Amino acid sequence: MGKRTKKGESGAAVNYVPRNRALKKLQLSLADFRRLCILKGVYPVEPRHKKKVNHGSTASRTYYFAKDILFLSHEPLLEKFREFKVFVKKLTRAIHKGEIHSADKLVENKPVYTLDHVIKERYPSFVDALRELDDALPMVFLFAHLPQHGQISAKIARQCKRLSVEFLHYVIEARALRKVFLSVKGIYYQAEVNRETITWITPYQFCHEVPSDVDMRVMLTFLEVYATMLGFINYQLYNSINLRYPPLIPGMMQAPLPASLPGKSVGGYDPASDDGEGLLASLGYSLARVVQDDQGEGLEEELPLELTAEEEERKRKDEEEERKLTELKQLFSQLKFFLAREVPREALVFVIRSFGGCVSWDSCDAPGATFIEQDDTVTHQVVDRPSQHHIILSRDYVQPQWLFDCVNQRTLLPVADYAPGVALPSHLSPFVEEKEGDYVPPERDMQLSQLAESVAKEDEEGTADVALEEMSKEEKKLAASVLPRKRRQLYERIVRAQRKKASEVRKLKRKRTTFDEAKEKLKKQKLTLQP
Repeated sequence: MGKRTKKGESGAAVNYVPRNRALKKLQLSLADFRRLCILKGVYPVEPRHKKKVNHGSTASRTYYFAKDILFLSHEPLLEKFREFKVFVKKLTRAIHKGEIHSADKLVENKPVYTLDHVIKERYPSFVDALRELDDALPMVFLFAHLPQHGQISAKIARQCKRLSVEFLHYVIEARALRKVFLSVKGIYYQAEVNRETITWITPYQFCHEVPSDVDMRVMLTFLEVYATMLGFINYQLYNSINLRYPPLIPGMMQAPLPASLPGKSVGGYDPASDDGEGLLASLGYSLARVVQDDQGEGLEEELPLELTAEEEERKRKDEEEERKLTELKQLFSQLKFFLAREVPREALVFVIRSFGGCVSWDSCDAPGATFIEQDDTVTHQVVDRPSQHHIILSRDYVQPQWLFDCVNQRTLLPVADYAPGVALPSHLSPFVEEKEGDYVPPERDMQLSQLAESVAKEDEEGTADVALEEMSKEEKKLAASVLPRKRRQLYERIVRAQRKKASEVRKLKRKRTTFDEAKEKLKKQKLTLQP
């Protein structure tokens, strides 16, 4: 006869551990336990059967997997946390006793730890780390724009600014930017890095206030992981396209400044300084590359293989996509821009240089200007004021939205619609994919029709496919009547959802019509009031 299993000794009762029991097992405070869980990527779970886990009780408790707590018990960071706890006690005792010399020695020997092994455990491959950039980049860019306040030290802000500038430089050099969208929250960017699509948001260059209802300790712990991970990613990305890391500007190459110098960040430059290394933050210069000796190894030419019709068609489509992508990367290559002082300089410089353009600004506004406003080779001047004191006839004056719309539509748009003082067209999101039955704004409908015409001109193959004829209402009713009961109910739910969606679309169209009529009426009133 086998051993009898008692209730609560197997199954769900031992697979989960309450938080209080985990704290006792690891001998940590709640704050240190939360920090360790964030660093290691361990999060609470919701058991499927709470009564079985909690021995019949339905009280609200926080649970973790028992294997995760066992995994945390062998973490080397636990010892560092305990050493830091002892350090705080010794430092407090020395300060209260007035032993300044002992306190200084303790501060010099403060226990520190690194998260290198944590990054290697959480992201075994480089692709895994790239897929996490959607969460890491917004956090790093946010703290790069926040002011020094409370727990946000100047060192953290400089580190985040350094990492963000390095990543932006890589996107510029690799021509990896694909989409841009200006929203109320900030500026959304989308780039293609190593065939991985990465989307992130950056705040505007305003004076930001730190909210009081946000737990900065939790955010700083996440930032600690993301900053370490982004440092590894930047190093790998720079090496992949033969860029020197830490980044330097050609002609201004010098040894990185030591991190111990006051006001200087780790990596060799201060984004706020005006020296050669500080110019990196302006995004206006190309980076130094690593010179590689050619080994002269002749590659064997691949013999042409006989391809099937499907493979030929696939190859033709890939070549066409590659051609369009190459044209997109060189969108602004023949243009030269000058930025006025009132426009968002950092975002515009990043977008212009990511597509091959040349850009500068007034040297009094920010360091890094490469040419003056009176340069005769300037083709476009980006302004955001309705009128200009002086106009140079050899260039076009456009508003900043022209650049972002050109990127999203992958072509140079007419500048007349974006002239200073002109009401701008709607800035549509490139991340929205219209489905059948969705509301499509008139501007987007016009773009889709133009795109369809261009595709029809390129693809002149006869559309000999037989179009499916739509069923009449009587045929639909007859087909629905012969369906089984369950499928008929499912069909009715689908029809109700389609009717509700169509009603919402009609409502949006009526609102747009009312808005356009009011806008046209206001325009006529302004024309009649003019002398």
